[in-house]
Amino acid sequence: MWQLGVLRDALDRLDALHEEWLHTRDSLPVAARPGTPDYDDALAEYHAESWSYLDDWASHGQTVLDINTAARHAPSTLAPPPTAATVPASGRTITVRK
Repeated sequence: MWQLGVLRDALDRLDALHEEWLHTRDSLPVAARPGTPDYDDALAEYHAESWSYLDDWASHGQTVLDINTAARHAPSTLAPPPTAATVPASGRTITVRK
């Protein structure tokens, strides 16, 4: 359970950092394009701040897949198991033309 909390907090922080990056990017001078020092420095700072939260996802992200796998294999009390319906044979032959 604690791993889900770590992942949620990391995702919240990554979302906030992304919003900050978009604001920073939009507030840069018009001449600041990728490849210019102003742009590249701001982008590098955004990436540097994001690494620890991405590392949390790399370390604990498997938890989400484990939960999904367990949920898919667990019997559900919400719906009855599917039953196979048989279709009666009509006795008709279908001819396919090419």
